[in-house]
Amino acid sequence: MTMPEQPLTQPNAAVINCRIRALLAAGELTAEGRAEYGRLLVEWDAAVQAEQELAA
Repeated sequence: MTMPEQPLTQPNAAVINCRIRALLAAGELTAEGRAEYGRLLVEWDAAVQAEQELAA
C-alpha cells in the first residue's frame, strides 16, 4: 500500500512578515542581519505566491 504524499507546509506570509518587522525594529542591520533579511524576503515571496495559488 502506498501512502499519499503529504504536502510540504509552507510558512505563512504573515508570520514571515512579522519576523521581517522584528528584524528591522532592532535597528541598523549587521551583515548577518542583512543576509537574514534577504533570506526572509525570498521566503516571504514564496509564501505569498503559494497562498495566491491556493486562492485561485
